[in-house]
Amino acid sequence: MAARPTWRGIIKLALVSIPVEIYPATRAGRSIAFHQVHEPSGQRVRYEKVVPGIGPVDRDDILKGYEVDKGEYVLLDPEEIEKVKLESRKTLELSQFVDLSDIDPIYYDKPYFVVPADDLAEEAFVVLREALKRTKKVGIGQLAMRGQEYVVSLKPCGRGMVLETLRYADEVHKASSYFRDIGDSKPEADLLEMAEALIEKKAGDFDAATFHNRYIEALQGLIAEKIKKKGKRVIQDRSSDAVPKGSNVVDLMAALKKSIESGDSAKKSEPRKAPAKKAAPARKRA
Repeated sequence: MAARPTWRGIIKLALVSIPVEIYPATRAGRSIAFHQVHEPSGQRVRYEKVVPGIGPVDRDDILKGYEVDKGEYVLLDPEEIEKVKLESRKTLELSQFVDLSDIDPIYYDKPYFVVPADDLAEEAFVVLREALKRTKKVGIGQLAMRGQEYVVSLKPCGRGMVLETLRYADEVHKASSYFRDIGDSKPEADLLEMAEALIEKKAGDFDAATFHNRYIEALQGLIAEKIKKKGKRVIQDRSSDAVPKGSNVVDLMAALKKSIESGDSAKKSEPRKAPAKKAAPARKRA
């Protein structure tokens, strides 16, 4: 496998130890890199590490420091930080198993693929994977990597497994503080039925490949236009940045009906292909 593992260690289930490797399951999306440029000179702005009274310093002379008092620091070198004694640096102990529905999606952070480290580990790996499938459970444990300890979940994924880092409780805002002003009233049955019908009409299988980053494409178009106009200012969208507001009086039922009907009319308006015409027989010349 060409990629370099993010973490190597063992998954521990009671007295069973399974050597594994984990790899990032995602990668950074498309982006356009911008630099800060000094407009009058056209030169790129660069930053230097500077100490007051000394000036620029070498990057190799910089350590991480924790301020214990104003202007007084405890210095730590990278190896000291890396070698902090923590069991989860090399061992992921599955301490709990829960139903998938028990974990609110808001806690999920980043996914990783999990594979057995060698052929000897494969048998135990497959047993754990299949046991999780049959019980429909997700393994929970803690794992340390890249200077942080994470709560993680482990679940089957095809022939392998997926490990996902989870956010700690204090990293998630309480939803009640945002939703408390929303009333407890129940929607009318006929409105709910219309909304369900609209959802069913637009239902389909999710395919991530059908979506693309339109913002990146728009930026590329802007850059191409700037090059064409030799750097002149280009404002593509002259509309206001104000958030659009709905009308004061909204007939929700009419809007839902119109939405459903528009879907039907779109299907009806699709041009049908005419049946292929048979070629006319060639006429004989006199």
